[in-house]
Amino acid sequence: MNAKEELLRIIIKKPNLLCAHIDVLSETSYSIDKKLNLPIDYTPEMWDQFLNHLDFQYDNGYGTQNIEGTIWFVNGDWLERGEYDGSEWWQYKTCPEIPNYLKPKSK
Repeated sequence: MNAKEELLRIIIKKPNLLCAHIDVLSETSYSIDKKLNLPIDYTPEMWDQFLNHLDFQYDNGYGTQNIEGTIWFVNGDWLERGEYDGSEWWQYKTCPEIPNYLKPKSK
C-alpha cells in the first residue's frame, strides 16, 4: 500500500482538511522514524512537502504497525489511525451530537 495514495483516497471524500499529525514507525523497533506535521493555515508548498514524505510503500496487513496519527477537518470531524494485530487503516470519526438532556433548558 502507498501511504500517500491511501490518504488521498480517503480525504477526497471529506474536503476541508484543517491540519494533521502522522508518525511513521520503524518496521523493526516500533520507534518513530518520521514525525509529519501539517499545521493549521498550511501553504500549498507545505501540503506538497507533507504528501511527498508520505509517498512510500508499506504493508497494511497483519504484522507491525507502520503509521499512526490524526487528521482534523474544518467541521470538527477527524481521521484516526486504527490498528489491530498489525493490520491498520484510517477510521473516520465524527463528534457525537450532544443529547438534549445535557443542554440548558429553554425559558
